[in-house]
Amino acid sequence: MIIYLDASALVKLYTDEEHSDLVRRAASAAIVRACHDIGYVECRAAFVRKRKLGQLAADDHRRCRRQLDRDWREFHTVRVTADLIHRAAALSDEHGLRAYDSVHLAAVEAVYAASDGAAEFRFGVFDTELKRAAKSAGLPLLET
Repeated sequence: MIIYLDASALVKLYTDEEHSDLVRRAASAAIVRACHDIGYVECRAAFVRKRKLGQLAADDHRRCRRQLDRDWREFHTVRVTADLIHRAAALSDEHGLRAYDSVHLAAVEAVYAASDGAAEFRFGVFDTELKRAAKSAGLPLLET
């Protein structure tokens, strides 16, 4: 399986949230884990937010960062290109998505197209609007 994780799913690999077990099982079974570069920043920011809200102890915060840094080297990362940014802008117009969600949608489209049916593909996403847009685009989702 190839799995693309947006930030809402990526965070679940490292912190205990609803559906964390589902994401961890899918990521563990995947032959390729993919994300756009911006997902790294979003995930680190989510760790900080959880720490500030008292949802993540200092030791757990450091552990999450270390695990993400270790795992990130193994991710297929989608880079920023002019074509991707233009596609993301078009998707934002089409679906009314926030900027980074549009970037993730453009990136997952690119990874899905490149997979060309060579392996089972799933998009791990838990953001309601991005999930709706992905369904509309016909992307196969990691279902709960």
